[in-house]
Amino acid sequence: MKRLALSTVALSLLALAACATTGPTAEEAQLRPTQPAAEGRSGYGQFLAGQAAQADGRNEEASGYFARAQAAGAEVGSLKERAFQAALFAGNVPEAARLAPTDGEGVAFRVRMGQLTKAVEDMASGNGALAQTILVEQGMGFPHRQASVLLAPWAAAAAGDLPAAVARPTLRGDRLVEVFGLLNQALLYERAKRFDEAETNFKILMTYGDASVIFAHDYGAFLERRKRGADAVAVYDAALAIEPGDRELSLARNRAVNGGKPPAMLSIRQGAARALLTPAASMATEKQYELALSYLNLAARLDPDREDIWIQMGDVYANMGDADNARTAFSRVKAGSSASALARSRLAWSFQSAGEPDKALKLAEEAAAQGDRNALVNYADILRANERYSESAVLLDRIIQMDGQKTDWRLLYLRAVARERSGNWAGAEADLLVALKMQPDEPELLNFLGYSWIDRGERLAEATAMVQKAVAANPRSGAMIDSLGWAYFRLGDYRNAVENLEQAVLLEPADPDINDHLGDAYWQVGRRIEARFQWNRALQLKPSDSLKQKIERKLETGLEGVKPVVVQR
Repeated sequence: MKRLALSTVALSLLALAACATTGPTAEEAQLRPTQPAAEGRSGYGQFLAGQAAQADGRNEEASGYFARAQAAGAEVGSLKERAFQAALFAGNVPEAARLAPTDGEGVAFRVRMGQLTKAVEDMASGNGALAQTILVEQGMGFPHRQASVLLAPWAAAAAGDLPAAVARPTLRGDRLVEVFGLLNQALLYERAKRFDEAETNFKILMTYGDASVIFAHDYGAFLERRKRGADAVAVYDAALAIEPGDRELSLARNRAVNGGKPPAMLSIRQGAARALLTPAASMATEKQYELALSYLNLAARLDPDREDIWIQMGDVYANMGDADNARTAFSRVKAGSSASALARSRLAWSFQSAGEPDKALKLAEEAAAQGDRNALVNYADILRANERYSESAVLLDRIIQMDGQKTDWRLLYLRAVARERSGNWAGAEADLLVALKMQPDEPELLNFLGYSWIDRGERLAEATAMVQKAVAANPRSGAMIDSLGWAYFRLGDYRNAVENLEQAVLLEPADPDINDHLGDAYWQVGRRIEARFQWNRALQLKPSDSLKQKIERKLETGLEGVKPVVVQR
C-alpha cells in the first residue's frame, strides 16, 4: 500500500520534478573532480567541470567552476547564464545578482529571474527603492508575475512608499495572489498602524473554512499584540477545533491565556521572504522545481532564520531524488526549535527511502518524542512501512484519542491497515466501517473493505458493489480492478474474472498477487497452460513467502485442494 501523506491543513503544494539541467556526457563525466580544480585547468575544462557538478546537484562547486571559467576567458555559449543559475541554486544570492543575465545573455525566463534576484538583493542590502523600480516600473513577465506581484508591496514598504505598500496585490485569475495578497496587505496595514483595516482582512481570511488554520497564527498574534488575549484564544480555539493536535497552535493558545509576550511583527525583510514562499509552493506543485528552488533561495537571503524555508527546500530536493541536498536543507533547522520535529520526520523518510530503516526509525522516534501530532503520525507511518504493525496501531490509538471528535478518516484507515496486518481483523473492520461513514465515496476505503470481505467469503454481493464503485472512481487502478476480478472469481463468474484480471495485469504487470489471481482464473476456465504461465510469472516477481509456497503447490497439482492466498490490501 502506498504511504498516505497526512499533514496539517496548509499550503500543500510541494510536488516536484526531475532536474532540467542536462546530464553530462561520458566525456564530461570523466572531468568530475572530487576536489577544487587545479589552477592549470583551461577555461573550457572549468566549464565542463561546472556542468558536471551542476548535473550532480553540487551547485556551490559548479558556481566556482563557472566563475573560474569566466576569469579564464572561456568563450562558451550561456556561460554567464549557467554561472548565474549555479550561484542562485547554491544560495549565493549576492553573486547571482552580480551574474544575472541581461537581454541577449540567456533565455527570457532566466533573464527575468535575474531581474527578480537583483530586486531581492537590493532589498537585502537596504535598497528598497531600487527593488521597487525593478518590480514595478520595469515590470516582470511570465513566469515570475506571481512572485513579483506579491513581493512588490514589501519593496514599496522598504522604499517608504506607504500608499503602494498597502495597496492590495492583484493578478487576474490567480487565486493564490488573491488570498495571500490579502494576508500580506493585513500585515502591512498593521505596520502602518491601520489596525481596523488589518483586522478586516484577517476576518475575511478566517472565513476560508479548514484553510483558515493557515492564517490563525497571524491573526491570533495580531490580537495578542493589540492586548486582546481573549479574542486571540478564541481564534486559536477555532483553529484547534480543525487541527486538534497542532502543537504550535496549542503553544500559542497557552501563551495568550497566560498573557505571555506575543510574537513581534514581521520585519520588512521577513515579510518579503514569506511572500516568496507562496510562488515557491505554486511552482513546485506545477513541477517547476528550478523556479521553486530559486524562490526558496531568494527567501532564505531575506530571512535565513525562517525554518519552513529549509523544510520546503528539503522537500523539493527529496522529491527530485537528491537525498544529499535534501538532508542538508533539513539539517539547517535548529534542534529544539518549533520546526525541528517536522525536519527530523522528513530526515527519517529520507533514510527510509534510501534503505536505511534503523536510522529512519531512530529519527522518527526522536521527532515523535516532542509530542507533535504530525511527528507522531509520521512515526506510526514509518513503523508500518517497516512492518511493525502492532506498534503502529498502538501509536495511532494515541493520536486518534488526541483528536477526539475531529479524527481524520485517514488515520482510521491507517489504523485499519496496521490492525489487519497484525491479525486484528475485527478492529480493522470496525475502523473501516467508521471511516466509510465519514467518507462513503472514498475509493481506497471501498476497495480495502470490499476486497477483505471478498477474500473472506463474506457479504459478497455488498462487497462486489463496493469494489465496482471504487473502480468506477479509479478506472486506471490495477489493484482495484484486481479486487473486482477477484470478486467475480469468488462468485464463480470466471469469464468476468478473467476479463478484469487481464486488465489488472496490463495496468500492474509487476504485481505478483495480480498475476497469481489471473492464473487461478485461467485455470477455472480451462486455460491450463496460460494458468501455469501466470503462476510462473508471479514466482519471478518476488512474491511473499506464503504466496510462493501456494504457487509452487499449484504448479505441481493445479488449483484443486489449494486455498487461494489472502492478499492484504
